[in-house]
Amino acid sequence: MKYRVLADTGVFVSELCLGAMTFGGNGQIWETIGGLDQKAADEMIGRALEAGINFIDTADVYSVGDSETLVGGALKGRRQKVVLATKVRGRMGEGPNDVGLSRLHIMEGVEASLRRLGTEYIDLYQIHRSDPLTDFDDTLRALDDLVRQGKVRYIGCSNLTAWQLMKALGISRAEGLHRFRCTQSYYSIAGRELEREMIPLLHDQGVGLLVWSPLAGGFLSGKFTRDQEGEGRRASFDFPPVDREKGYNIVEAMQKIAADRGASVAQVALAWVLTNQAVTSVIIGARNMDQFEDNLSAVELSLSETELEELDEVSRLDLEYPAWMEVFPSDRRPGEVRRFDRLQKESTNEG
Repeated sequence: MKYRVLADTGVFVSELCLGAMTFGGNGQIWETIGGLDQKAADEMIGRALEAGINFIDTADVYSVGDSETLVGGALKGRRQKVVLATKVRGRMGEGPNDVGLSRLHIMEGVEASLRRLGTEYIDLYQIHRSDPLTDFDDTLRALDDLVRQGKVRYIGCSNLTAWQLMKALGISRAEGLHRFRCTQSYYSIAGRELEREMIPLLHDQGVGLLVWSPLAGGFLSGKFTRDQEGEGRRASFDFPPVDREKGYNIVEAMQKIAADRGASVAQVALAWVLTNQAVTSVIIGARNMDQFEDNLSAVELSLSETELEELDEVSRLDLEYPAWMEVFPSDRRPGEVRRFDRLQKESTNEG
């Protein structure tokens, strides 16, 4: 296992992170996604630690708290071995204030998470997504208080837009508050939208990237092809959204590479995400040990430049405004490389 530093914290985390969304089955959605019990959670976390994974991510809303409880149970006696992350924001009860990013809900949420996880502190506490009803200053001040109280060591965010993250960083800088050190965002070879605005921001601001659903909810597992729809979570819970036609082209390109390298399609998909220098850690979740073992082996696969070019060609994003203005030839000197013309030609050929 290799390790990467989490932004500028000096904390090293494994490049694969065990995601605990499959732990527990409280509720129809969570039963569909996972359903793993304590015995299965113990086995998977034990194998993860054995393989060198020192990073575990969960959320209070996963199985309405059951995931945190199972993670806490599996970590008894070995809490110090992991960087433990969880999230707050989702609905945790029927009351009007049992949801959101208000100071009230955050303060209640962190205490509940600490109890379920069986720990005195959370290494990384993340907001699960934005809350349009709560002032960002209030949310950031509440999170800052938790760090100062020692209940949380670092804070992060998840599923924000680039402008929302930049706004939060600006508030923290202006007010002298602890800032988000990372974002947990969806990114896969079938979903590269993060490259438009977010990844340039992360490079510029020194923020880490934790990738969720690198296999696009199982679409990139190798079970889904143009001729055959696989079984599992994606078959009954079609999330995250995927452009099917483009996705099948990507899968076919990965199938060829997988066959040549003696690897699985899922391993190729994970290895591709790990080549991006903006990525701190890739979150992998599995419903059984066979899936988990297959995902673990992705760290041993190093894609060649030729293979990366082939995958980039089939999965590349379309050039959108204002990006195409950046390569417009109005500033070009005589004889300068006609990059705009090349990109325009590529866009035309792809269309």
